[in-house]
Amino acid sequence: MWEILIPVAVVGGGIMVYNGLVKSRVRADGAWADIDVQLKRRHDLIPNIVETVKGYAGHERDTLEAVVNARSAAMSAQGPAKQAQAENMLTGALKSLFALSEAYPNLKAAENFRDLQQALKELEGGIQNARRYYNAVVRDYNTKIGQVPSNVIARAFNFTGRDFFEIDEGEGEVPNVSFS
Repeated sequence: MWEILIPVAVVGGGIMVYNGLVKSRVRADGAWADIDVQLKRRHDLIPNIVETVKGYAGHERDTLEAVVNARSAAMSAQGPAKQAQAENMLTGALKSLFALSEAYPNLKAAENFRDLQQALKELEGGIQNARRYYNAVVRDYNTKIGQVPSNVIARAFNFTGRDFFEIDEGEGEVPNVSFS
């Protein structure tokens, strides 16, 4: 009797571990998709912001080009690590763009600009929440594939760790804007 129950228990346990790993991997994929949706909304909003600023501060070409280039890089980045790096560059460029509004009172007062700025602020909050959730799910998934006995199943079925979506240390710094 024991010679049948022990192999059945081992196989059953292996199936449970495998299913848990699949569930964690699917949650990580879903969490990344949530971030991707938020980032796409952000990327779609940026051309409107750039066009609004052009109307008031069109001669600030370097700042506007930096935003456009950073947006392009962010849209083409693949994977959490590359995407995070590109999004950090875009965030810095956007901070410089919004710093321009301090030097152009008409821009700062423009209702369209304020609406776009508010929409971007709300999107940033959504991105931050999605990023936190994704990183928590990835942490749990990476922990599972590293722990015994699930690491044996993970190696056997090629479950690999995921990258975190990390923010640069300097992202909180105030942008340097020069009008010379």
